[in-house]
Amino acid sequence: MALLEKEHLRVLLLDRRNRVLDIIEVYQGSVSSSQVRIGEVFQAAISRNASSIIVVHNHPSSDPTPSPAVTRAMVQAGKLLDISVLDHLVIGGQRWVSLKERGLGFDGA
Repeated sequence: MALLEKEHLRVLLLDRRNRVLDIIEVYQGSVSSSQVRIGEVFQAAISRNASSIIVVHNHPSSDPTPSPAVTRAMVQAGKLLDISVLDHLVIGGQRWVSLKERGLGFDGA
């Protein structure tokens, strides 16, 4: 995903043992942004009976600096749907950031 010229948001659907059921591309945005509708992030997870998800998106600018607001909304929605958001990864150039590891969007959610 680091080489993609536009933003892409993908969701890894996981079973109860954290095995990958599928990888779904939810959005393809522009070179600088992607609009995220939280319901669409969970749509495939619900239909495939996934127990948890990992959200991954890229920053074509090569700067993986994350924005935790969307992650916080996903974590809260996942709690309501009983689908755990295990992590949200941002890929930029040859670097990546785990929002879970940094506690961004997962704290107090």
